[in-house]
Amino acid sequence: MHSTPPRTLTIAGSDSGGGAGIQADLKTFAALGCFGMSAITAITAQNTLGVTGVHAIPADMVGAQIDAVAGDIGVDAAKTGMLGTAAIVEAVAGAVDRHGIRRLVVDPVMISTSGATLSDDATSQAMVRLLFPRAILVTPNLPEASYLLGRRIARRAEMETAAADLLAMGCQAVLLKGGHLEDDGPGATGLDDLLMLADGTVRVYTHPRLDTPNLHGTGCTLAAAIAAQLARGEALPDAVSTALDFVAQAIAAGARLRLGAGNGPLNHGFAPRVLG
Repeated sequence: MHSTPPRTLTIAGSDSGGGAGIQADLKTFAALGCFGMSAITAITAQNTLGVTGVHAIPADMVGAQIDAVAGDIGVDAAKTGMLGTAAIVEAVAGAVDRHGIRRLVVDPVMISTSGATLSDDATSQAMVRLLFPRAILVTPNLPEASYLLGRRIARRAEMETAAADLLAMGCQAVLLKGGHLEDDGPGATGLDDLLMLADGTVRVYTHPRLDTPNLHGTGCTLAAAIAAQLARGEALPDAVSTALDFVAQAIAAGARLRLGAGNGPLNHGFAPRVLG
């Protein structure tokens, strides 16, 4: 007896160090029992210490990769990561429409956890114009939200208004990630992620901040985990909750890894599910 497992697609850059990008996404898909596919947007030379080289893939080849897998295998959910150029954004948007990909999670990779700029203005503007309206969810971190809104977002009290303003850009829902939150009071040790739906419904997910340098690929992993749970049929708020739990456990498991001299990866394989 044959069955079709949940089919998930990552449209993102390749991380030669294996901690982020399509490598992290495919590990996440596998760990959550999904069949993962990829459309590579860029090749990077990087490790735990940083990025030393980036080579963008031609936009038509990015579109061809999506066409190849979506036209044959099918896509139940997809996520985007680093896109690199406005032309690639346009190619992705066209492919999303051609194949009717409705569960699209957009991780607007513009500013890294370390503060490095990863997207130019033209690419960022194209992402807002073409992908936000096609996204079931957009997952910016606070520096990315600050860039998009033209004002600094750093405190919990600012998050709800910021999420509403991001929602007005056309997406169906926003998950504003609180990893860069400044402490809101003496002894604060946790952080909040805020989900706002199109109808204004707000859900806040609170979890402890883990003291570890092994956080490389956290944003990629979260967006991939949400896409995986959407492909498995979970409603969006539940998919976000499950994905956040998965990331927290992967961070905790990764804290024990000794890989490289810099910011190490999560441990995506701490408790893999069976495919299907």
